[in-house]
Amino acid sequence: MRAVFLDYDTVDQDDLDAGPLRAVLPDLELRGATGDEQIDAAIADVDVVLLNKLVLDAARLRRAGRLRLIALAATGTDNVDLAAAAELGIAVCNVRGYCTASVVQHVWAMILYLTQRLPEYRALAVDGSWAGSAQFTMLSLPIRELAGRTLGIVGWGELGRGVGSVARAFGMHVIVANRPGGPSQADRCDLDDLLARADVVSLHCPLTEATRGMIDARRLGLMKRDALLINTARGGLLDGHALAAALKAGALGGAGIDVLAREPPAGGDPLLDPAIPNLLVTPHVAWAAREARQRCIDMMADNVRDFLAGGRLGRVV
Repeated sequence: MRAVFLDYDTVDQDDLDAGPLRAVLPDLELRGATGDEQIDAAIADVDVVLLNKLVLDAARLRRAGRLRLIALAATGTDNVDLAAAAELGIAVCNVRGYCTASVVQHVWAMILYLTQRLPEYRALAVDGSWAGSAQFTMLSLPIRELAGRTLGIVGWGELGRGVGSVARAFGMHVIVANRPGGPSQADRCDLDDLLARADVVSLHCPLTEATRGMIDARRLGLMKRDALLINTARGGLLDGHALAAALKAGALGGAGIDVLAREPPAGGDPLLDPAIPNLLVTPHVAWAAREARQRCIDMMADNVRDFLAGGRLGRVV
């Protein structure tokens, strides 16, 4: 059975063991990267395609006459036309829960970085300001305790729940938004209400037509002036121009952003402006602890093995 991993370098940087994949797919070709113009040729005569973020649209799937399985190295499936795959009888599976610990860790690193004002206080410690202080300490910037404050979570899946469990350890109250585009639930609140009440908002929902651009200028205006916004989900969930404007105007306390609308941001992005205050941007690495990436490889191998045995492990189509 012929198989190809189209963008293996998005997962491995010579620090992982590909043995589990090779054990189940002996003829696997590991391609570090595949240009868009090369994808058709790369998948023309294969039975299994493994990939992370490259796009497989309906036209491309129809041209891949032998394709039986698409195994994603991710939870998100927005880069594959699932309706076309179902129509063509191509199975699609993803991996879930593999990076929960890594993402939760990153979210809280961002929250603590912004809450404790770490970059500003580090600068004061090394630029001579502390040495010239009349006191043993410096109280130049406000620091707030998290205990007693409210964390709002948008997307109550495994990642959202993981972030919420840590919030409770800090003594925070946790509120959860109703699923965007879905029915109201008694133990949740509408997104507008959550944004108005929360001191920290963390996004963990998929990018769909119901969620695209949902954090816009109007909704940013509902948030407290000292609130923090964290996005480790998908860049398209928020309006980057509106967030940049809110931070520059002091209308928001800060933001931690791990994802942008276009990645890599070859044409620039409004959130990459170094003049924006209280903004931490990282290059889509919340998921990327080495242990999480190896777990991803192992789970992909499990999905393929189960598919070959007639099972449905990890199946979304």
